Amino acid sequence: MKKTFLLTLVCLLAAAAYAANRVTISVSNPISSARLEIVEVDVSALQKQLQADKDIVVTDAGGKEIPSQVTSDGKLIFQAGVAGKGKSLYYAQKGTPQNYEVKAKGRLFIERQDEFGWENDRVAYRVYGHGGAVGYDLFNKSTSDLMLDYWYASEQNQEMRSVSKQLHDRGYHDLADQVYNAYCYHIDHGKGMDCYTVGPTLGGGANALLNADGTLFMPKCYKSFEILDQGPLRFTVRFTYPEQDFNGEKVTEVRTISLDAGNHFNRVSITYQGLTKPSKMAAGTVIHKSNPSAYVLSQENGYLGYEDLGDASVYNAKYKDELAKQMGKIYIGLLFPDKGILTTYQARENGIATGHILATTTYKPATSYTYYFGSGWDKNPNTGFRSLTDWEAYLSQSAQCVRNPLIVKLKN
Repeated sequence: MKKTFLLTLVCLLAAAAYAANRVTISVSNPISSARLEIVEVDVSALQKQLQADKDIVVTDAGGKEIPSQVTSDGKLIFQAGVAGKGKSLYYAQKGTPQNYEVKAKGRLFIERQDEFGWENDRVAYRVYGHGGAVGYDLFNKSTSDLMLDYWYASEQNQEMRSVSKQLHDRGYHDLADQVYNAYCYHIDHGKGMDCYTVGPTLGGGANALLNADGTLFMPKCYKSFEILDQGPLRFTVRFTYPEQDFNGEKVTEVRTISLDAGNHFNRVSITYQGLTKPSKMAAGTVIHKSNPSAYVLSQENGYLGYEDLGDASVYNAKYKDELAKQMGKIYIGLLFPDKGILTTYQARENGIATGHILATTTYKPATSYTYYFGSGWDKNPNTGFRSLTDWEAYLSQSAQCVRNPLIVKLKN
């Protein structure tokens, strides 16, 4: 009896010691659709419970380590899978994280002056620091590989550019175009392409204040940036825009954009510094003349969506019709946690654009307004977007997730 008691006591003490060395993270899903998302836990709370100074690893229910990241705002993030109306358990414990594969990153591409690009394993974006293209530009991807470094290096290949120029100078214009087509990122070479046009519009999801007559008070190109998170699971950048005179006030806009691995949507938080009165603002996407009515507006459910056909104007006339076929269909969408939005189409003809679809709301001074923008491509075999109907179904489910976040709790 004495030996049995001692053995039981030792097991209980060992179990207690093990329990004290890890914290259970419970992730619950309030909706009926299964979800695979990045979730956040306060790092300081975990460190306090684990009595850990810094390094923490996350494991699944079976004890296998999964990728995690500590973000600039003090969160430990990891990807959680949860069944509809279900609950999943994960564990945090002391330990040195492995070197995880980077699935979200971005940088300034000085190769192209002051373009700033970022991407994850699903989508890729860029903004300009010069010129008239003020909205969000996007690249289409048909791979989970990170492609921006390769695409920019290929596009700026000076040897190939020199060959193309020499051929043009000698009058071999067709050969010169063929050389250019062999390396430029406006051609799909198997992993995606750039065939989207922004111009002086909101592009694929940007925002703007509204003038008194309801028209867009267009922003300028970004002035400066600060990278806050650089993967492996989340990329975050803060853009500051030039000061502008809006209704007699000097207003500076700051946008903080984050993109998580496995997500088609960026999260953006907007602050208008110097604005002292509640003001109307909008976020949306440009509508192009090539597909003027292929959009959906759901004010009640909190999303906008559009089917863009790309811009073939960059191609030589000889190859234009054939190359235009590879552009496929680009799907663009915005999601809004705010249930007070008003959705509308606003005409604003400019070049190849007819106007924008918008969600308008009221921005309150000294606050941050958050929404999501993203995209998909029908030529990506890893996703099921083949029609505007497919895309709207995805938007509807994604908007439901935005408005009903996963519930994360810590347990000793």
